[in-house]
Amino acid sequence: MLTAKTKRKENIAEYLLYMWQIEDIIRAYSLDIEKINASIISKYEVSDDIKSEIINWYESLIEMMRMENVVSGEHLQLCKNVLIQLSEFHSKLLKSVNFPEYTAEFYKTLPFIVELRAKAGDNKAGELETCFNALYGMLLLRIQGKEISVDTEIAMKQISKFIATLAFLYKKNESKSIFEEDK
Repeated sequence: MLTAKTKRKENIAEYLLYMWQIEDIIRAYSLDIEKINASIISKYEVSDDIKSEIINWYESLIEMMRMENVVSGEHLQLCKNVLIQLSEFHSKLLKSVNFPEYTAEFYKTLPFIVELRAKAGDNKAGELETCFNALYGMLLLRIQGKEISVDTEIAMKQISKFIATLAFLYKKNESKSIFEEDK
């Protein structure tokens, strides 16, 4: 909860990846708040009031997962909504003549997106979803200590750079619209 709040304010991309990780953690503990509390929450060095807030946050996520039937896979609607917002923002950036650097980063990334879609056999995922799936997959590989090929490292470096640019512009736009010049 504390990390999620900070990430949501500071970096929308990191927030989304973090929330995907939280979903997986909840699944790993079989949606059991007692197990999550014993293994994770109890180890936080915060006041009892904050621990109670964290427990409530996990409980609300567990309830949402059950209600949305994403217990064994898929993502919560709140995560899907973030991806939708980012996709809409991405489209606006591409349509604007004021962000040629962003457009260039996207077109440098596009061959990797196409390749990832082909390998995964997934033509349903949007461009950003493909990027986030790749970044999350890379995170999981690193956590598991698995070897990562040079080609994959190159692709991930470009995808990371592109998503970082998107997140930077998104944050900048949250405080003041960066599209005012387009009017």
